[in-house]
Amino acid sequence: MKLSVIVPAFNEERLIAGTLDHLQAGIEVLGRHGCSSELIVCDNNSTDQTAQIARAAGARVVFEPLNQIARARNTGARAASGDWLLFVDADSSPTPELFKEVLAVIESGQCVGGGCTITLPGTPVAVRTWVGVWNVLSRTARWAAGSFLFCEAAAFRAVGGFSEALYAAEEIDFSRRLKARYPERAFAILHRHPLVTSARRAKLYSVREHLAFMWKMVIAGRRTLRSREGCSVWYDGRR
Repeated sequence: MKLSVIVPAFNEERLIAGTLDHLQAGIEVLGRHGCSSELIVCDNNSTDQTAQIARAAGARVVFEPLNQIARARNTGARAASGDWLLFVDADSSPTPELFKEVLAVIESGQCVGGGCTITLPGTPVAVRTWVGVWNVLSRTARWAAGSFLFCEAAAFRAVGGFSEALYAAEEIDFSRRLKARYPERAFAILHRHPLVTSARRAKLYSVREHLAFMWKMVIAGRRTLRSREGCSVWYDGRR
């Protein structure tokens, strides 16, 4: 079995080296259990040293010119040769124990894909509360966070990958379509070893800006997710 680890990255020179270090440690765990792997970084039209850092770390780098997370993930997936795909955001730090859990799920033969709960260390109580609510919702509805999502490669292609009509929440849309296509197979949300991911969005954007996005969602609903301008919290370039 081969696992392709895919990292979408836009101007991530500050954090991607640490992420790739964690991924290499996880890949070593896979190798010790007889699983081959590859590490692919999709440079999503970065203007900094993201691609150079990724190559220096031993990753294969592919390029996606249109700055959109769904397209970056899909471009990385098209370059992948693994039986399974694992998407990890460039500001996240999965542990070797989490990789072991993913491998156990794959080897069980019962799942078509899944994700994991997340944690944002060092954040205010309000942010930790929001993360806790998301984790409960993720496990209940079986929606994977985009920062860590894995699935069988054939199933990924069968459902058409991530929707390029969406600029945010594409991972929820993908989780729902994958489960609908394969109702007889489980979609696992792992929780024993939560993914440590960056809290920078909570620090870079004010409460007012986050509330403004939520208000747009209330007013315009899914139309907001189909607009780059509507999802500016993800696309205005702050790092």
